[in-house]
Amino acid sequence: MNLVIIGLNHKSAPVEIREKLSFPAPSIAEPLSQLVDKYELNEAVILSTCNRVEILAITDDIERGSWQIKRFLSDFHSIPLESLEEHLYEHLGIDGVRHLLRVSAGLDSMVMGEPQILGQVKAAYGYAVEHNTAGVIVNKLYHKVFQVSKRIRTETRIGESAVSISFAAVELARKIFGDLAGKSVMLIGAGEMAELAARHLLSNGIREIMVANRTYQKAEEMVKCFGGRAIDFATYREQVKDADIVIASTGARNYILGPDEIKTAMKARKYRPMFFIDISVPRNIDPALNDIDNVYLYDVDDLQGVVASNLNERAQEAEEAEKIIEEEIEKFYRWINSLDVVPTIIELKQFCDSVRKAELAKATGVLGELSKKERKALDAMTKSIVNKIIHNPVVHLKKDANKVEGDRYVDTVRTLFDLDSIKEETQSRAGGDDE
Repeated sequence: MNLVIIGLNHKSAPVEIREKLSFPAPSIAEPLSQLVDKYELNEAVILSTCNRVEILAITDDIERGSWQIKRFLSDFHSIPLESLEEHLYEHLGIDGVRHLLRVSAGLDSMVMGEPQILGQVKAAYGYAVEHNTAGVIVNKLYHKVFQVSKRIRTETRIGESAVSISFAAVELARKIFGDLAGKSVMLIGAGEMAELAARHLLSNGIREIMVANRTYQKAEEMVKCFGGRAIDFATYREQVKDADIVIASTGARNYILGPDEIKTAMKARKYRPMFFIDISVPRNIDPALNDIDNVYLYDVDDLQGVVASNLNERAQEAEEAEKIIEEEIEKFYRWINSLDVVPTIIELKQFCDSVRKAELAKATGVLGELSKKERKALDAMTKSIVNKIIHNPVVHLKKDANKVEGDRYVDTVRTLFDLDSIKEETQSRAGGDDE
């Protein structure tokens, strides 16, 4: 199987490069069709998120396919390839399958184990199906991906413990408010930790996110990734009353929120609880807020304790997830190998011959005593019937083995005759006999 993944992510490329290579969902049809029609890839999927752009393709020639994807990225976005290549990574064959499984399970994310990426992978596959760039291999691969991701979530606790300051902050917010659905958040500062906190909050049902940053354009860029509303930095003190949760993450050298503003905000809120998370160093929020009723303030030191106790647990869960991935890769490649036309033809002939022999045995039992000559004639006749029935399917399988349609034909034959189940039953019986 010639699988190629070419991409870049938050580790390999800065945001100014990632945003230039993004593919907005409303216009995804054109790049997908170009990959298959113009750049001659057999199947293609585009995954485009704020932190990652990847193209997965099935190709006849793995080296040419890799080059075609890189050329496509350069051509489509009008960026010289030499300025892109240093940021691109490449995963081929079995390594590509492993990479896709790790990405979908959240093992390659900015926050290990985060669940949002799986939804984004599902959406990318959905677009490929909708625009007819997903074939037999991609369909089987992505269904395997979804099955493995579900298994990892079920059998490990990879996404349950906080391993980042931002995630720890959200866990504390949930303890204070219980259900975060319908709550509103204000981010003061548009840095990486604030963005991560926003992602975690969104996955917990937050109603609205407001982003205030000294550079208004950066606030606007952040809300593009996950929705929300950019607000003028000069007005955040007046608007803080509308936020249930406030996360401060700026480079300010002094306090940007003090007790006077928050007392005013609490009065306007009719003293409904407010939760403040100060992940800035030096601190941005005056500790005196802790003296106000129904106001809860946590700083970096408070959050570090939560993170430290969970780091070891998350690493252990990740190890278990990696083991599951390796098991599932082996299963997937057993299916890939079954698409080889020769084993399929052999199994098809064996299956048809086993049916022929069984039916012949029934018939001879009914017919009673037959001469050796009569038995030989019946055997030859039934063999001839079976050979004539499967002749054309076998000819087409051999003829199209090296074409794009070859895998599709093999998969169809295996499905129609249920060859995989028959093979498993045979192997199971053989294993039982050995015991």
